[in-house]
Amino acid sequence: MDFKQYLKVLKDNTPYDFSDYSDNSIKRRLQKVIMDNGLTIDELLEKTQNDKGFVERLVEDITVNTTELFRDPEVWPLYYDKLYPTLKGKKTFNIWHAGCSSGMEVYSNMIILNELGLLDQSRIYASDISLGMVRQCQKGSYRFDFNKKQLSDFEKVIKKTPIQGISSIDFNKYFEFDGDNDRINVKDFLKDKIEVRQHDLVQEKVPFYNKFDVIFCRNVLIYFNASLQSKIYQMFHNQLYPKGSMILGNHESLTGFYKTKFSKNGPLYTKTNVFHFKYQ
Repeated sequence: MDFKQYLKVLKDNTPYDFSDYSDNSIKRRLQKVIMDNGLTIDELLEKTQNDKGFVERLVEDITVNTTELFRDPEVWPLYYDKLYPTLKGKKTFNIWHAGCSSGMEVYSNMIILNELGLLDQSRIYASDISLGMVRQCQKGSYRFDFNKKQLSDFEKVIKKTPIQGISSIDFNKYFEFDGDNDRINVKDFLKDKIEVRQHDLVQEKVPFYNKFDVIFCRNVLIYFNASLQSKIYQMFHNQLYPKGSMILGNHESLTGFYKTKFSKNGPLYTKTNVFHFKYQ
C-alpha cells in the first residue's frame, strides 16, 4: 500500500482528508509516524480504523505545529506599519488566526494590539485542525526555555524598529514566568478574549459567523498542493471585509488568478474585489 492509498483509508474512516497536501511532505511525515510507533502497515490501518485517540495523535504528527512566541520577530513591525492605520479608526475589528497551532502567534499578536491600545476593540478568533493544539491554545502554557530567546530577539528587533513608537514591552504584564518548572503561562485577560475552535481548513466551512478585517495564515499553505491553496485563498477572500488583509508566511505568496483578487502591500495581501464568490 502506498501513502495515497492510506490517505484514502484515513479519509473514509475519520473526519480528516490529507489527500491534497503536498505529496513529499505528507509522505515523509507518514513514514516518520510508522517508524516512531514501530508499526506495520496492517497495524497502522487497524489503528486508523478503530482507535480515535491514535488518529488524533497522528493528525498532530503529520500536521506542522512548529511555532514560537513572536516567530520571525523582524516581520511584526512590518505588519503593523501597514495594519495600524487601517485598524485604529474602527470601533471593532475581527482577526482570525487560521491554523493557529498552539496559539503562540495569537498571543504575540494580542500583546502588540494591547501595546498599541487596540486590544479592547478587537475580537480574536483562532482555529486549528488538531484538537491537541486547540486545547494548548486555550490553556496558554508554554516552555520557558524554548521561548526565552525568541522574546529577547523580539525585544532587540523593536528597539531598532519600533512598532508605531513602541520600542520595549514589559512581558510581565502578559505572562507568569516559572523558570523552575520551565513554563510561561499566559495571563487570563488574554486567554479569556480568544474564541478557539477545532477546524479543518480543507473540508469544513468557516467555524465563525462573522467576516474579518485580518486573517493570519502563516506557514500553513506551503504544505498544500496548488489546487488546495486556491480553494483556501477563495475561502479567505470570501471571509474578508472589503480591503481586509490576509497575512501569509515568509515563503508563501499568491500566484495566478488570485493575484488579481488581492493587492500586495508590503507583507499584507489586501482584498481588492468586493464581489462575493460562493465557497463550497
